[in-house]
Amino acid sequence: MEQAKSNSPKLFVSTAIENKDEVEERYERAYNYFQSLVADCTEKEAHDALNNAVCKNHEEVSVGMLMSILTEPQNATKCYRDLTLITRDGLTCVLNNLSNLILERYLKFSDTTRNQLMWLIKEMIRNAVTGIDNVCWNLMRYASGGDITPKNIILVESLLDMFIEHRGWLDKFPVLICMVVYTYLRLVEDHNIPQLMNLRQKEVNFVITLIRERFTDVLSLGRDLVRLLQNVARIPEFNQLWQDILVNPKSLSPTFTNVLQLLQTRTSRRYLQSRLTPDMERKLVFLTSQVRFGHHKKYQEWFQRQYLATPESQSLRSDMIRFIVGVIHPTNELLCSDIIPRWAVIGWLLTTCTSNVAASNAKLALFYDWLFYDPEKDNIMNIEPAILVMHHSMRSHPAVTATLLDFLCRIIPNFYPPYAEKVRQGIFNSLQQIIEKRVLPNLHPLFDSQKLDRELRSTVRETFKEFCTNGNGEGVSGIRDEGTDDAIPRVGSDEPAFSDDEEETITPTIAEDTDDDDLPLSEVRARERPELAAALPLVLRPLAETLLDERTSSSATALLDACGSPSPTPKALADLFAAAVQEATPLRISNNPAPAELDNAINSPLFSMFNYLIDSSSGAEHKRKLVLETFKEIHSQGSLRCVGFSLLFYLRVCYERDRRSERDSAKRRNVKFKADVYKDYCSYLELKLAESLADDFERCQEYDTNVLVWLIPDVYREFKDQAQNHIRLLHAIVSTLDACQLQRLICLTLQGNLMMFKSDDITTMLSTSLGWETFEQYCLWQLLTAHDISVEDVLPIIPKLSFKEHSEALTSVLLMLKQERPTADVVRQLFCRTYDEEDTSVVSTLMYWCQDYEDKVGDLVAALLSTRYPGTSPNKRKRPGKYSMPPNAPPSAELVLKHLEQMRMCCVEQDDMSIFNMECMQKALQQAQSNSSDSLRRQYSELFSLAWEDELPISRRARKLVSNSMPINANLHSSNEDSEEEEIVKPKQAKRRKKAISDSD
Repeated sequence: MEQAKSNSPKLFVSTAIENKDEVEERYERAYNYFQSLVADCTEKEAHDALNNAVCKNHEEVSVGMLMSILTEPQNATKCYRDLTLITRDGLTCVLNNLSNLILERYLKFSDTTRNQLMWLIKEMIRNAVTGIDNVCWNLMRYASGGDITPKNIILVESLLDMFIEHRGWLDKFPVLICMVVYTYLRLVEDHNIPQLMNLRQKEVNFVITLIRERFTDVLSLGRDLVRLLQNVARIPEFNQLWQDILVNPKSLSPTFTNVLQLLQTRTSRRYLQSRLTPDMERKLVFLTSQVRFGHHKKYQEWFQRQYLATPESQSLRSDMIRFIVGVIHPTNELLCSDIIPRWAVIGWLLTTCTSNVAASNAKLALFYDWLFYDPEKDNIMNIEPAILVMHHSMRSHPAVTATLLDFLCRIIPNFYPPYAEKVRQGIFNSLQQIIEKRVLPNLHPLFDSQKLDRELRSTVRETFKEFCTNGNGEGVSGIRDEGTDDAIPRVGSDEPAFSDDEEETITPTIAEDTDDDDLPLSEVRARERPELAAALPLVLRPLAETLLDERTSSSATALLDACGSPSPTPKALADLFAAAVQEATPLRISNNPAPAELDNAINSPLFSMFNYLIDSSSGAEHKRKLVLETFKEIHSQGSLRCVGFSLLFYLRVCYERDRRSERDSAKRRNVKFKADVYKDYCSYLELKLAESLADDFERCQEYDTNVLVWLIPDVYREFKDQAQNHIRLLHAIVSTLDACQLQRLICLTLQGNLMMFKSDDITTMLSTSLGWETFEQYCLWQLLTAHDISVEDVLPIIPKLSFKEHSEALTSVLLMLKQERPTADVVRQLFCRTYDEEDTSVVSTLMYWCQDYEDKVGDLVAALLSTRYPGTSPNKRKRPGKYSMPPNAPPSAELVLKHLEQMRMCCVEQDDMSIFNMECMQKALQQAQSNSSDSLRRQYSELFSLAWEDELPISRRARKLVSNSMPINANLHSSNEDSEEEEIVKPKQAKRRKKAISDSD
């Protein structure tokens, strides 16, 4: 290679004032190191130097050669050849660095670097380098929609030509095919100007070919494939595809029934993410996770200038809304903070849209998951932003709410008329889920707002009548409507119209500034909650406002203490406390919480209510009943899911506090956990105690796993009759644990402070657990082992365990059997297992036992085999042997023979047939052979042939006697008729895994 230049070639484009960052400096160091190895060397010397260097510093050499390929076209071919010769990892290091470069720095690549990148990718595709498909995926993300600049068009066309040229390679990657289809379907929409018609036709031909030839793979794209196909339906080729989808679906794929199959499949988040460049994605994630509401305008203005300034970029809004709806799912903690929420970002994207077509597509993108929403399959986080945009825009931007409601009503009959009822049902499911999950307490203020046009209100009432009235003249909020629409005052001629150009309409009767864009999120929320305080008696309203502002235990206590005469209704208190608790910090603790941390954790309005459940003074009964009625109302509304486990947490905190306050150890041991408080709570709410505990633990795992683990010992101690062996409760625990928490529970069990299981009915629990995840079953069996559950308790499930589907449980059972001695019951259950030549669990257990208990194993197996042939013994008056078993009980004779044949093959492989040469086994085999059908004799001829040996070799037991210089009893080989009745002498406990003595010894 040529000698290294004094100045390294440039990988990135940078201005004079920009300093080199760590990435650029790293690549330059690696490049200079590579050049120092090959400078002034012949080809052979350079190759030897690279081979020696790559053994010591593989990554630096690889990165240096990668930079040479990307920046020096004249040396690229030779450098790539050398790179493939010296690589030690199949170019994995190069591919990883290449992917990182693309994701982090592609926009700063120079033109030379971009050209060389495409060249390198094509070379790797020709050489079928493993992992190059991931590089193609990452690079395709920069083929941006809404961008017809020359650089983007060059990238789009280069990638298209590459996929066309290497179609055979592309067909090997179904996921990449879906990505290509999804990407170019989206890009075709933007390439509608005369200068790009040739490129557009090439894209159309390629995408149509891919869809038709690989339709089964493309089906996995789900409902957003239909959305993109709708946007290009006027193109003749896609119009014909639509005809086949709707009229002749089987022509595309035998498994494709109709378009509903696509519409009911949720699109994977990776495809929604792929239509934003990594740079756009980082900016949107930052906006929705770091920027506080009220400080967001400058960030939005920058984003608008950077990505949404051109007319063609308006189509990007749909991609951004689909990304926000389907990919950005904030945590509960983020939802309760002052960070700008998703609905605010989406509202900004809708109100700043300058194209009617783009605005319609943006609304469809927002509501798309509503149309065929299924609560069992879809995520409520995908439908939450749309309802919140409408709800929060009603005050300051009623025109936005009006256009969205109008769109929602019109899309039901117009999306696809044959599926109008299915669309209606999907939207109905969405609204029902919104109410059930308390995204909004009710829909009446939204659907019947006076800020909406009368015609629109009428349309909304007709379309969503289930959510506008309960049949008694009451709205969904439960408040009777006074009069008809004519009695509602009109807002005047300035009421909002449905024009997309109208951004905001304010009625003349509103004097205050209603624009919330510059207000903190907490103040925006405060403006929306006056009805909570208004529902209380006048004297309590200031205290209610204080509670909503502070959300502390002390403010809640002050309010409840003041509840006298007149007393607030339980419903009013329930709504108030639900709003206060939802905005408070969620309950969370560390692994080992200190007293101060516990005191801080219960400084919440909810925990102040629990004080009145514990207070047993004579004057507290009225407050106690009011609090219980409030909890009953909260439970019926479903507005708070954290009450039950929070009560258990509060009782545990009180228990720990009382124990710390007692200095006398004897008195400290007598402190009781106030379990009756939780029992009274369940009784008042008419809840079954066991099911309530399971429900509360399932909800607790959604909030904080440390809280759940902290509660486990007390729950199993105080509610042992309900908690032990409770399947749902146990599953909630094991599905939450990590390895550290599991070890903590096992330690508590070994100390005697935790008892989670009882022997009664453990079989049902174990059978149910077979469908759990692998780690969940692992946790369960670890806990069972710590509780010393006996092998007799798990015997009934041994025949049910499939070695493929239940491998976790089967492995644990085998490890338990390894610690046991063979018994008649265990052997019988093992032989009841369905035979499969790949399943070696039975023979493995028997062969392990044979190392120490061969005589006993032989007697047990022989007795089992003999009892499969009842009434065949010549001695009719013979008493049952010690190990004899009922002849009609499983397993069948054929099943026993199958397992014995597998055992025979294992013994042949180990060259040790001593167990089959035992007298009892010989007699059992002879008996089985003489009473088996001809087909069984032929099938197990090799097994039965073992019964015809004239001279029996010495067994393992006898070899042990020989090794101890003891004479072998002649009766050892006798065929004494009563041998099965003799007492088997238990051998002394030998060392585990003792090697069998070979015949030569």
